[in-house]
Amino acid sequence: MVQKVAVIGAGPSGLTSIKACLDEGLEPTCFESSYDIGGLWRFKEKPEPGRANIYDSVVSNSSKEMLAFSDFPPPADFPNNLHHSDVVRYLSLYAQTFKLRQHIRFQTTVVSVRQSPDFAVSGQWEVETEKSEGQRETGVFDAVIVCSGHYTQPHLPLKDFPGIESFQGRYFHSWEYRNAEGLQGKRVVVIGIGNSGGDIAVDASRVAEQMYLSTRSGAWVVGRVGPGGLPGDLLTSRMDSMRQKLSFSSPSRMMEKQLNQAYDHKLYGLEPKHNFFAQIPVVNDDLPGRIITGRVQMKPNVKEFCGSSVIFVDGSVIDKVDVVVFATGYNYSFPFLPSALQAKSGYRLQLYKHVFPPGLSQPTLAVVGFIHGFGSINPLAEMQARWATRVFKGLNKLPSEEVMLKEIEADTPKMHQKFACSDRSPLQVDYIPYLDTLAEQFGVRPNILWLFLKDPRLALQVFTGPPTPYQYRLTGPGQWAGARQAILTQWERVIQPFRTRVVPDPESRPFSKVSTILSLSGAALLCCFLYRKHSLSPFFSPSNFFRTPQ
Repeated sequence: MVQKVAVIGAGPSGLTSIKACLDEGLEPTCFESSYDIGGLWRFKEKPEPGRANIYDSVVSNSSKEMLAFSDFPPPADFPNNLHHSDVVRYLSLYAQTFKLRQHIRFQTTVVSVRQSPDFAVSGQWEVETEKSEGQRETGVFDAVIVCSGHYTQPHLPLKDFPGIESFQGRYFHSWEYRNAEGLQGKRVVVIGIGNSGGDIAVDASRVAEQMYLSTRSGAWVVGRVGPGGLPGDLLTSRMDSMRQKLSFSSPSRMMEKQLNQAYDHKLYGLEPKHNFFAQIPVVNDDLPGRIITGRVQMKPNVKEFCGSSVIFVDGSVIDKVDVVVFATGYNYSFPFLPSALQAKSGYRLQLYKHVFPPGLSQPTLAVVGFIHGFGSINPLAEMQARWATRVFKGLNKLPSEEVMLKEIEADTPKMHQKFACSDRSPLQVDYIPYLDTLAEQFGVRPNILWLFLKDPRLALQVFTGPPTPYQYRLTGPGQWAGARQAILTQWERVIQPFRTRVVPDPESRPFSKVSTILSLSGAALLCCFLYRKHSLSPFFSPSNFFRTPQ
């Protein structure tokens, strides 16, 4: 019987895995190689090899309601998109509230995870760890949850850039970037237009003599700020997902059309080869402004280096380049796991529903948080951890190895066809469908039809409102009594941080019957216009545009 569980890593995925264990009556021991919780989100003044690092200006792409854990809404006074220090504050509050720290062994690195000699019977694992002082010890655990992240091994493909050895300036991977200090007055080239590349180009362009952003394939760029100034990721819903499935129009083309109305991606040198939903977009509110002012100039892929010059594939040349930043992604690896557990299907790890290795005779090892989708990783990781711990306890069963392998083999080519997967981006999932699929495994998917019969007000929010994680605590194992209230008050928490200066409503004036009729007629015409305009978008539906807090 599973009781003792080793959790590897104390980032967001590790913390929610600890809590999932406690919720199921298990005994977790978390091993964290650094001195504190937070993982990727904890800023470090100096890069630490083998650990994730971020730059000082990092802000969450997802808004606070969407990155929250399902039974822990963020404080109302927190800003909607969190600076990395605020994310760590939220994680610290989470750890404090659920008493997670007492289960973490800090400055302890997992060296190896191997099956015990009687694994076929016991399902146990021998976990070897090393303290910062060098002492090693081995413990036996009934199950293991791997939450070690995948932003620790920088990918620096220098062989793809002829002449780099002759470059007279300085070059480094974005993993090393902290801030723009030392780039004042420099000519800088950033290679790669993922979220890090876009952020660094914008950040350093404020002090650099000139910033150039080189991209091989381009990117769709979205902002955190949506219509009306609300967080853009809150203006989507289950209803919108249903409309996408039923629509005869291409959701990608509709979204691309809307983005190009704000600024033409082709004109700005941003337009990618892939469609919008094939790859997670760059989230950056400032990049278009830096391009239109000339502080950032878009360039195609680099062909080669020659001394202090950078030559691009279109034949253009930038001379006297001082610094090159390679924002070229990361390689993922789990060096402590047996090689048999690192088998791949396409680019992805061979994991059933991206969590369980199918070849184990006992399902006592799970990978949590190694996932990508159009949304925050926190709810995805939490759902994986909730499911995994119930499988550990025997409350939920996995299919046979043959069935799991067939599903993986069928799912992988579909994923490659739908998304732009690669060695650096090995997998991607449809956000709500993936969460719902895992939720169905242990009975926590919200039943919309039943909600409409039982609680219409709540059902309307669940169906037409943002798909916040609290929906997965309304019913089933782990049901939380506060879930309904968290959903009904989520817009209050969104609006609260804007109330630092409250603008009074204008004084009301008496209206004649004629002026009242004219005003109502004008409002009706405006509503019709906005409906026709915004109903084109799969995200910004009319119901969302006119939604008011409940």
